[in-house]
Amino acid sequence: MTKLEIKDLCCGYGGENVINGVSVTLDRGEILSVTGPNGCGKTTLLRAACGFIPAASGGVFLDGRPILDFSPKERARHIAMLSQTGAGGEYSDFTVFDTVLMGRYARQNGGILSGASAEDKIAAEKYIAETGLCGLEEKLITELSGGQLQRVFLARTLAQEPDVILLDEPANHLDFKYRIELVALLKKWVSGGKAVIGVFHDLSLAAMVSDRILLMDKGREVICGSTAEVLRSDKLSEVFETDVRKYMQTAAEFWK
Repeated sequence: MTKLEIKDLCCGYGGENVINGVSVTLDRGEILSVTGPNGCGKTTLLRAACGFIPAASGGVFLDGRPILDFSPKERARHIAMLSQTGAGGEYSDFTVFDTVLMGRYARQNGGILSGASAEDKIAAEKYIAETGLCGLEEKLITELSGGQLQRVFLARTLAQEPDVILLDEPANHLDFKYRIELVALLKKWVSGGKAVIGVFHDLSLAAMVSDRILLMDKGREVICGSTAEVLRSDKLSEVFETDVRKYMQTAAEFWK
C-alpha cells in the first residue's frame, strides 16, 4: 500500500489558512476517523490530502513524494475522495452503472466510458452489488433518493480501487441498514491492506468503524489516538462545549 503522510500541514483558501500544522500518518489496514465541530477544517484536510488544495507549508506525501508531484490520473490510482454529495446534477444524463463505471477512469487508456474494458465493467458490477444497488443499474441518478445517490458515489469511489479512500460524511442520507453495512464494507476494504480516512459527525458510527480518531478544533489537532482514548478523553467535551459522554450515555439508556 502507498503510505500517506500529512506533515505539519498548513493550507486554506484565498491566502488564509484553515488547517494549521496538522500531522498524521495513515497506516496499512487502518481506518482513521476525523471529527470535530462544524468549520474546524475536516473537509479542508481531506481536500488537501487528495491534492485538491495546495499546502501553504508542510505537505502531503505518498511514499515520501509530494502529492502534487503526481499527475491527476496517477494520483487517482492511489487515492480517491468521496465528497459530501448534492443532487448529482452534473451526472444527470448518466445511469447508475455508468456513474460507477466512471470510477475506473484512472485505470483506463481511453475515455471515461469508451475505454472501459471487461475488467472495468466487472469491477463496476462488483461495487454496485457491495453497496446494495443491484436492480438500479439502468436508473438515471437524478431519479434516486438521497441515500441511493450516496451509495452510487461510494460505489464509484470504491471502483477506483485506490490504496486510500477519503470519505467526507459517507453516512449522509443513509438509513440504519446501510449505515451498518457501511461499517462492514469499510472494514472489509481495509482487511485487504487498503486504508480509509473518514469524516464523521456521528460519534457512535466513528466508534464502530475507527481504529484511530483525530479530533480537530479551529484547524488544529486536539488529540489523535486510539478510538477508546479519544472518545473517553475530556478533550471531546471541551471541543464540542457540551458533556458528550453524558449525552451518549443518556441516549443509550433508552435502548436498555
